[in-house]
Amino acid sequence: MAGVSYSTHSEGLKAARLLMVLSSISPLFILWAIRGINLIPDRWFIGFCTLMVIIPNAFLWLRIRTARKQADKRELTVGTADDHRDHILVYLFAMLLPFYSENISTWRDLGSTLAALAFIVFLFWHLNLHYMNLLFAFRGLRVFTVYSPADGNPLTGKSRQAVITRRVSLAPGDQIIAYRLSDTVYMEADE
Repeated sequence: MAGVSYSTHSEGLKAARLLMVLSSISPLFILWAIRGINLIPDRWFIGFCTLMVIIPNAFLWLRIRTARKQADKRELTVGTADDHRDHILVYLFAMLLPFYSENISTWRDLGSTLAALAFIVFLFWHLNLHYMNLLFAFRGLRVFTVYSPADGNPLTGKSRQAVITRRVSLAPGDQIIAYRLSDTVYMEADE
């Protein structure tokens, strides 16, 4: 169609988002390390699982620390907000339990399990679900999807941000000062 302009928004911080996705699935590696598999000696498999827990979570911690140190803050105004506690349940039942119960007794089973895991990592990364992390829930943090308020701008309300906060609810008009973890994920500053 002539004259029609299509624009796409490319989420930045791609490596950060990937490592945040990997940190969100780190509980799976803890379960696998406990369970073990017969194909790979425990010292190698547990070592791999340990690295898959430590490296992504260390990166997440460093990303939060860097955002705080560099004062990478934004002021967000809440138009509408959706609480996503139910996403943690979906995450647990849709991903962790099936993978944990998977019987890995052959190299083919291991290959198919790793391929399925790669698909899930890609989907979490592509759909910007990198804010799903049990560590946030353990720390008493909640995740809200926040849309900016309607202000006459045709782009307002078209984009959303995930806000990680200790608050139990967000009301329209609330002002939040938050650290930027990625282009769409923010953690409220503890002031």
